[in-house]
Amino acid sequence: METLQVDLKKLQKSTWTDEELKNAEVVAAFIQKLMNDHDFEYIKEKYSSHPYKQHNQSMVDGITGVLEVVSNFAKKYPDYTYDVKHFYVDGPYVTLHSHATNNKKHRGNPQKGLNIMDIWKVQDGVIMEHWDAVQPIHGSMRFLFWMIGGKFKNKNTYF
Repeated sequence: METLQVDLKKLQKSTWTDEELKNAEVVAAFIQKLMNDHDFEYIKEKYSSHPYKQHNQSMVDGITGVLEVVSNFAKKYPDYTYDVKHFYVDGPYVTLHSHATNNKKHRGNPQKGLNIMDIWKVQDGVIMEHWDAVQPIHGSMRFLFWMIGGKFKNKNTYF
């Protein structure tokens, strides 16, 4: 499989402070290893000590929840990738706007996959919290999200 790369150099802004660039680098590396490389052992080793408070209530809190959901998804859809379109950084907050697809043939097709906004809070190189909003784009993804949604797995709330 051709691995999609998070191109932070292309997406970074000249107005970012050194701290903001470092925070963006932490998130870019995390997303690359998790969502595109599917290197779950690396994520477990590198990020297990991060508090990672999860505000997506359909996931178990912490890195454990992310690994559970994404690794299971990648088993079913091994070509699952995360094409980061925009990076926004404001101090400790890093926001990504991304296009996720399950099939290689759907990469770059704005009529397929998921429209995702993720926000991470990063402090001193550590991922502290995560929020997201996920919009399924086409019919089968909408159905999938309808089928799996609704069960709260943590008490952190979406806010």
